[in-house]
Amino acid sequence: MKRFISYVIIAVAMAATVTSCVDEEEFDDSPTGNFEALWKIIDEHYCFFDYKKQEYGLDWDDVYAKYRVRISDNMTSDQLFEVMADMLSELRDGHVNLSRAADFARYWSWKEDYPSNFSDTLQRRYLGTDYQIASGITYRVLDDNIGYIYYESFSDAIGEGNLDEVINRLMLCNGLIIDIRNNGGGNLTNAEKLAARFTNEAVHVGYICHKTGPGHNDFSEKEEQWIEPSSNMRWQKKVCVLTNRSVYSAANEFVKYMACMPSVTIVGDSTGGGAGLPFNNSLPNGWAVRFSACPMYDTEGHTTEFGIAPDYKVSITDDDFDKGIDTIIEFARNLLKE
Repeated sequence: MKRFISYVIIAVAMAATVTSCVDEEEFDDSPTGNFEALWKIIDEHYCFFDYKKQEYGLDWDDVYAKYRVRISDNMTSDQLFEVMADMLSELRDGHVNLSRAADFARYWSWKEDYPSNFSDTLQRRYLGTDYQIASGITYRVLDDNIGYIYYESFSDAIGEGNLDEVINRLMLCNGLIIDIRNNGGGNLTNAEKLAARFTNEAVHVGYICHKTGPGHNDFSEKEEQWIEPSSNMRWQKKVCVLTNRSVYSAANEFVKYMACMPSVTIVGDSTGGGAGLPFNNSLPNGWAVRFSACPMYDTEGHTTEFGIAPDYKVSITDDDFDKGIDTIIEFARNLLKE
């Protein structure tokens, strides 16, 4: 049966689960108490333990032993934050963060260890100065009659009216490039709304489930994810979606959706991943912790936590960059003209 997932309902269910578990045990506002609280929150609610163990041997109990010996009630706040940040980095998850007023601990190796494959300087050459802006979307017609859309962040809302106007203005183009390079995610609703413009029938795009208990394998059954076609204007020609390693979270999901659509090709580098809906909690000292709570999967039931490979892997070459050419955009233009 087709199920269109309500992420609000899942978030509420997660909130109830986390609250009930945390209430069972209270921790002191001390370095030891805060460390124990953090480890327990992740232990009971993080969603990728089995996958990370399979991929690189993560053992959360071993992580506890490794970092617990570094904890002392005489340590400073800065020292405690550093140890906790180091512990969370063992998860290798960009959705896992620890934040306080003075700092924000993050794991960004999923993008920092790779070529950017995007240049503001090059993009300005393609956009020029006469481009158009529709809410969160920047767009124009390139000189070979290929439409070009850049969506920098799914945190920037886009309305149905905006999408109607953009599609209408690009209607006579021979093909369309949707560039989401450096899009770190945002609101899944915006990703779904855009993807719905590229299909004429409901498309199965993957699965999602959520935690049901404190055990590492306490999950609900996988719920199907579907994209319904928009009741407004829809694009009927070929599309290339441009990606790089900085495509993450909701943008990673958008690539997953679009890979299931007819006449869509993914071009560029692998995405950065981020296939777990994040949830927030807090420690006794008030520090906030965010973590992946609801795992999402592709149509074959595989997680995209560590990214999605493109149909065509293309990188910006040094030679092209020196000439003011974006290798990835040019490859997509040629593909659309074939």
